[in-house]
Amino acid sequence: MHVFITGASGHVGSALVPELLAHGHTVTGLARSDESAARLTGWGAEAVRGDLDDLDALDTAARAADGVVHLAFRHDAMQAGDLQGAAASDLAALEVLGSALAGTDKPLVGTSGTGLLAMAAPGRLGTEDVVLPGGYRVDAENFVVGLADKQVRSSVVRLPPTVHSDLDHHGFVPALIGFAREHGVSTYVGEGTNRWPAVHTRDAAHLYRLALESAPAGSRLHAVGDEGIELRRIAEAIGRGLDVPVRSIDAEAAPAHVGFLASFVSLDNPTSAVRTREVLGWEPTHPGLLDDLAAGFYFGER
Repeated sequence: MHVFITGASGHVGSALVPELLAHGHTVTGLARSDESAARLTGWGAEAVRGDLDDLDALDTAARAADGVVHLAFRHDAMQAGDLQGAAASDLAALEVLGSALAGTDKPLVGTSGTGLLAMAAPGRLGTEDVVLPGGYRVDAENFVVGLADKQVRSSVVRLPPTVHSDLDHHGFVPALIGFAREHGVSTYVGEGTNRWPAVHTRDAAHLYRLALESAPAGSRLHAVGDEGIELRRIAEAIGRGLDVPVRSIDAEAAPAHVGFLASFVSLDNPTSAVRTREVLGWEPTHPGLLDDLAAGFYFGER
């Protein structure tokens, strides 16, 4: 299968491209810079220059492919507070990709997050059948699932807040470590008993490949290895890694300590992947988040 990937040189993409190539697929990746293009060609993939706003480039590449994986998202806009702009750009790109594949029965794998389940099923273990009618990033998820009605074998992978590994340089874990290093203290809110799910980057990449190859049309899938780790335990692991104290703070103090993550550090988001494992035979095999934090690479040069 010839696969077109947006976000191909990013965090998950840097594991997915080698995974696909190792299993006999060919890959074209969207590259925003010469550096990104060089990374892709170095792995043995092809590169097409452009970004999410280059809708003509997305259309051309998707029509030439046997399947599409959409990983890219404007995280820079999200971190700057422009949530609506980031979501609008994501949905516009998906509309182009969906239109290019309509009527072909080719696969399109989109990306969403498990965090939305904390709103849909507060205090409960989130499962793949939990659906919201609309909202931030939810509109894009529902759009992709709806493409099944237009003869696209569409699926959505919900990623947890923490996708971790030695490939993780800009995710939530490095951000928490950066804030703890800056302030000299690793913090959690209240008792810190709220839970985050997590997955290893390479396990997530494996799931994207399985979804591309065989996910039923209209599937929602969970890339979850750890169902839920208390934020206090994550903060304690960061404290040990940096050799800084660990302290509870109240929610009002969170913006001063963790910046753009203030709205996430109180999130209680336990999430199940039981159905995903049953449908696709996916089994995480790599270390969990706390083991990766204990390994030390998050705190030194990589």
